[in-house]
Amino acid sequence: MHPKHKAYVGAAAAALLIAGGPAAAAAAHTADAARTAPAAAAARADVDAAGAAAAALKKYPGVVSSVDKDGAVWHVDVIGKDGKHAELTVDTRSGKVFTENADDDSDDDGQNKALAAAKVTAQQAMKAAVAAHSGQVRSVEWDDDDDNGSRYWNVEVQSGDKTTNVHVDAASGKATVSTSDSDGDDDGN
Repeated sequence: MHPKHKAYVGAAAAALLIAGGPAAAAAAHTADAARTAPAAAAARADVDAAGAAAAALKKYPGVVSSVDKDGAVWHVDVIGKDGKHAELTVDTRSGKVFTENADDDSDDDGQNKALAAAKVTAQQAMKAAVAAHSGQVRSVEWDDDDDNGSRYWNVEVQSGDKTTNVHVDAASGKATVSTSDSDGDDDGN
C-alpha cells in the first residue's frame, strides 16, 4: 500500500472509532430509516371510492352500478360488457380485487340497459357530488326511479361525522344535495 493511502485509511478508521465505531454507524443508519419510515407510511393513502371503481373495472370491464365501503373493503357491483353482473371486493389498503360473485343477471326491468346508456358514469357522479358537497364518498348507487322515469346516482358524501346524500342526474350530471343526517347512518342502525 502507498504510504499516503495508509494515512487516509488510518484517519478514516480513527474517525470511526472516535465517533463510536461500527455501532454508531449502524445506529445512525437505523435513525435515518426510522425518520423516513413514518413519511413513507404517511405517503400511502387508502384506496378511495374512485380508486376502488377503477380497480374493479380493470379486473372486470363494464359499467359500475354501485360502490359501498364496508370496513376495510369496498364492495363494487359491475355490469360487464357481456351483460353479466359481478360483485367485487376491493381491499382499501392494497387495492387488491377479489371476485365474490359473477352471474348472468337477467335484466327483466331494463335497469342494466338504462345504466349502460347513462351519459354520467359512477365515477363522474362521485366527482360531481364532491364538487357540490366536499368530503369523501362513502357510497354511490344507481337509482332508476320507475315512478317518474328519472334516473340518477345517489352518492353519500361524508364530512366529519355528517353524511350527506347527493343526487346526480344521470343525463346532465347536475348534483343536488338531498338529505343529511349527523350520525352518518341512513338506515337508523
